[in-house]
Amino acid sequence: MQLLQPAHWAKPKGFANGIAATGRQVFIAGQVGWTAEQAFESDDFVAQVEQALRNILAVLAEAGGGPEHLVRLTWYVTSKQDYLARPRELGEAYRRVIGRHFPTMTLVQVVALVEDRAKVEIEATAVIPP
Repeated sequence: MQLLQPAHWAKPKGFANGIAATGRQVFIAGQVGWTAEQAFESDDFVAQVEQALRNILAVLAEAGGGPEHLVRLTWYVTSKQDYLARPRELGEAYRRVIGRHFPTMTLVQVVALVEDRAKVEIEATAVIPP
């Protein structure tokens, strides 16, 4: 895996501008912050983010991958203010699950998600080397 960072650009914080990778591609559907039984244990934004990331890793493990294989995360949030208001807590939750691996990321605010209690949905792409 190669991080793609133009030399004259400011270094991003918490994400990569680009990644080049070779291997088996794994595409993970949007995961919300519910348990394996599809039950929400919390309405807290950060708690839902942490659970959604855990769900991503559970699916990725089925392909034999781990967090180091993630190349892209797309976040859909119902409130960008929830995201912006708690950067420290979000960073701590992210590192508890993913560690210090920062793939490319995009965050989009949406009007609603299909699951009414969901505050975030995250989809992922991973590349597992041969």
